[in-house]
Amino acid sequence: MGLTLAQKILYSHLYSHAGHDVKFNELVIANIDVCATQDGTGPLAIKEFKKLNKKLFNPKRTILFIDHAAPSPRKELSDAHKIIREFAKEYGAILSDIGQGVCHQRLVEDYVNPGEILVGADSHTCTSGALGAFATGMGSTDIAVSMAFGKTWFKVPNSFKIEVDGNFKDNVTSKDLMLYLIGLIGADGATYRALEFCGETIKNMTMSQRFTLANMAVEAGAKAGLFETDEKTKEFLSQRNRADKFKEIKMDDDAIYEKTIKIDASSVDRMVSCPHTVDNVKKADELNNVKLNQVFIGTCTNGRIEDLRIAASVLKGNKVHPDVRLIIAPASKDTYIQASKEGLLEIFLEAGANLIPSGCGPCVGVHGGILGSGENCLATQNRNFQGRMGNTEGFIYLSSPYTAAKSAIKGYIC
Repeated sequence: MGLTLAQKILYSHLYSHAGHDVKFNELVIANIDVCATQDGTGPLAIKEFKKLNKKLFNPKRTILFIDHAAPSPRKELSDAHKIIREFAKEYGAILSDIGQGVCHQRLVEDYVNPGEILVGADSHTCTSGALGAFATGMGSTDIAVSMAFGKTWFKVPNSFKIEVDGNFKDNVTSKDLMLYLIGLIGADGATYRALEFCGETIKNMTMSQRFTLANMAVEAGAKAGLFETDEKTKEFLSQRNRADKFKEIKMDDDAIYEKTIKIDASSVDRMVSCPHTVDNVKKADELNNVKLNQVFIGTCTNGRIEDLRIAASVLKGNKVHPDVRLIIAPASKDTYIQASKEGLLEIFLEAGANLIPSGCGPCVGVHGGILGSGENCLATQNRNFQGRMGNTEGFIYLSSPYTAAKSAIKGYIC
């Protein structure tokens, strides 16, 4: 019997082989390749880790990110950052400090490889699944155990096959596809499943577009979002000086999937998630009555160089609407540097945008773009829960960078 991508990767990491292929819903103990935390979850993971009185199992593949409140906007968060920096020095872990970028972007840039298992104390750890890795979010205590012992337990997830074929309409992106899919199956429609993407449309996607799909798998409740590896995976790794880490990861033709969802890419329009759930999806052109106060382009979902190029192509020669604050945060330092080299930052500034450091920024509502009461924001992030951007009386809409940039100029969703 064939194996899904999730089964294959988990089976290859079994701490003790039981002599049979891993079965759906079976509890297994698997070896971990990479552990990650961020500044919101890291201090608790460190506290629980120290209770175990252990050394780090693999310090060079334990990465501590300071990205959610970067730079720190208040003393309590500065103290949390101190805990992380001091722990990294004492135990030899890798520190990704302020300005280096969002943890999920940094993980795919430098730390995670095909066929590996990554566990992170952040729900969007699933982003690395686009590299053919089983990547998933866990609680801080679970991560502390993984940091200490180099293994953890999983329930082997059933998988949904998401098969996408055909060509997108002009200016429709993978973000639109993912919003369409979440609207189709619901925010809990894939709870503790793995979403495994395939089809000609997926094969033709850039790695940036795949990262967006994997990133938002958790917004449908999924444990992981997985992709086969191919020449584009290999090229991405080569660009990041990890060509030797490429490994072919393919679905078996006779693998058993709980459900197969087929999507014609040509049927997908420019989509927007409306407050206050990601599955509250409508077509962008149905929302022309929604006036905007803020637009945010960035995050681990859509802050990569390809996303910034899309935004710049729309904003070039135009001005942001006078009633709109446009905030842009490249997802990593390397993305920031590349955007500077290509002249994108100048385009953004001349259009009236505000540039902030690489990091999570307004997405988590800590600083750098908290909404006023009653204000509307259109963002390229992955989540629009009530209060997500720092104010329970704010309203968050989600879209692609293309729709966000167009709307920043118009002053309303368009």
